[in-house]
Amino acid sequence: MARKSHVSTIVNGEPIEFLCDPPQTLLEVLREELQLTGTKEGCGTGDCGACTITLDGRLACACLVLAVEAEGRSIGTVEGIASGEHLHPLQKKFLEEAALQCGVCTPGLLVAAKALLDRNPQPTEQEVRYALAGNLCRCTGYDKVVRAVLDAAVEIGGESP
Repeated sequence: MARKSHVSTIVNGEPIEFLCDPPQTLLEVLREELQLTGTKEGCGTGDCGACTITLDGRLACACLVLAVEAEGRSIGTVEGIASGEHLHPLQKKFLEEAALQCGVCTPGLLVAAKALLDRNPQPTEQEVRYALAGNLCRCTGYDKVVRAVLDAAVEIGGESP
């Protein structure tokens, strides 16, 4: 049996260490070892975006990243979006706009939307739709999601496009 690997990383701003088997995905470790169950498994092939995280500030599908690849890197999950008990404006707008239903895609959409607003605080509707194109949703139809992201941008301080 292969020896477990020791990984030191930063998850949502906190230093974390864990042991993992060489073939374990980062998604498996986040959910099973670190109990960060917000990141969901939808397809397991990187096609749906349900497991979207940030890895060193860039979007990644956690189902496609081996856990050992997280060594020395910074990971952001949906659990890191809120500030303590205070929801991020994106989370508030998703609730207000009813931009979620079953919840499988919601964490990935939130992570992708936050990454967009972090780099572009005043996105157009087209830019929002493009930024979220890697996140599939079978329930909402996207219009409420796009509206929630645009409204959050205004609340955060950007201007309406």
